Amino acid sequence: MNKYHQQLERIIFKGKIQKNKKGNIKYLLNEKLQLKPLDLLEILEGHAVARNKLKNELNLFMQGERNTEAYREIGVSWWDYCGPILVNSYPTYFEQLPGLIKKINSEKRPSKNYVLFLGANNAETNQQPCLSIIQFQIDNGKLVLSAYQRSSDASLGLPADIYHLYLISRQINLPLKSITLFLGNVHVYQNNIKPTKQLLKGKAVKFNLNV
Repeated sequence: MNKYHQQLERIIFKGKIQKNKKGNIKYLLNEKLQLKPLDLLEILEGHAVARNKLKNELNLFMQGERNTEAYREIGVSWWDYCGPILVNSYPTYFEQLPGLIKKINSEKRPSKNYVLFLGANNAETNQQPCLSIIQFQIDNGKLVLSAYQRSSDASLGLPADIYHLYLISRQINLPLKSITLFLGNVHVYQNNIKPTKQLLKGKAVKFNLNV
């Protein structure tokens, strides 16, 4: 069982119940998911991820594209509930990423922590980013990427975030040592618990999007 599926299993069998406006959840607090290149390979080969959609979505994020119609054109419809414009969401912050990546590749300073912050307090938004911080560090000539997520939908959002972080790491001209996610609240919605159990048994499933 890969590390992502191990995380799902911990939530299902050890998680607590919480009432939520978007649907009740089973959750764990302050989980850590450390992934080395072999772990990423196992996850991405052993778990269905919409790679092309997620790659194109990340490209639009980094271009600062806020129009949800542009996401529909690449087959991404999960932002439709936000209306025509993504307000203070991922594109607002990810458009800073190309410049940061260029700086990292130019400097490659082991003594410096390169950080992308996502989100702002008291900012008007229709989708506050669940991913809050991405940190890039260099250790013995290898990239160590760390990310903090304030909230993580383990069934749908977490594998997408893992793939996005992997794609970001590929843009740094250094071999990857690890990607570590610190998950403030990682959860499975109640209506996705049964499909998650089926997934862990090796069955093909479809999860519900809770917005």
